[in-house]
This record gives sequence, C-alpha cells and structure tokens, in this order.
Amino acid sequence: MDESITIYTIGHSNVRVEQILNLLQKNNIQAVVDIRSTPQSRYSPQFNRKSLAKVLDEIGITYAYLGNSLGGRPKDSSCYQGSEVKYNEVMKRPWYQQGIEELRRIARLQRTAILCSEEDPQQCHRHRLVGQTLLRLGFRVLHIRGNGDLEPASIIPEQPPLFQ
Repeated sequence: MDESITIYTIGHSNVRVEQILNLLQKNNIQAVVDIRSTPQSRYSPQFNRKSLAKVLDEIGITYAYLGNSLGGRPKDSSCYQGSEVKYNEVMKRPWYQQGIEELRRIARLQRTAILCSEEDPQQCHRHRLVGQTLLRLGFRVLHIRGNGDLEPASIIPEQPPLFQ
C-alpha cells in the first residue's frame, strides 16, 4: 500500500498557463503526469502537449504523458456502452493497470500531480477513474482547485471494487 504518498490532481480549464504553473509551484509539485486522451486543444493551445512540456521543463517540473493508458476516452471499444465510458471495464484492462503502475513509480520518486483539462474533479475521469483507483490502492489524493484550495478526494461508494 502507498498510504504515505499523496498524489495531487489538477485540471487546466481554459486559464492562462501561468495560473496552472503557479498552483503547481505553490504545492511543490515536481512531476506532472498528463492523463488526457488527447493532449491538445484549439481553445487552450497553451496546454498542448509540447507547449506544456516545454514550460514545465523551464521551471524544473518533469512532464510525463500517460494518456494512452490512463485517459478518459480509451481506444478500446469494449470499454464503452454506447458513447459512455464504463470505468469498471477500463479498470480491468492490462494497459490501464500498467499505466497505474507507471504513475505509482513516478509518485514514489517525485511529488506528483496528474493533469487533465476539466477544472472540476467531480466531472472528470481523473477523480472518477484514476483517483478512485489510487484511493483504493492506499494513496492520499488531493485535488488542486483553480482558486488554490486543496480538496481531499474520497471514494465514490457506488463504484465497483478495484480491478474487479
């Protein structure tokens, strides 16, 4: 179990990149793990994968991309019911479990935040999928909100057990 390790989460929304960098620095984040399925945006190009990796590097924060395994819109069609992603199906997949293992490895070495685009964690897979897995594995999960507040994550009771 990883109960002594805290993983932070942050959603960039459409704010200026400096605001996100300030929140990361305020929380002494050393590594950002990008878990967006598609790490680009026409509305917020400052958060495109290459641009973000560059500005993070400039301030000494490591960037890693795990959206292929931990993204909210997996390529595996068996994880969908219609257009809805079934997180309990995603959790069973070896590629997801490998992504979680890589995230755990990074978090053991550096103070880590997982990044997605949605500011509200309750509306985002970083809480509803990845955060739930981390909580069940014994991590402490804190959401960095846009206003700078830290919001502790909690287990969503109606979700199925880990890797069922």
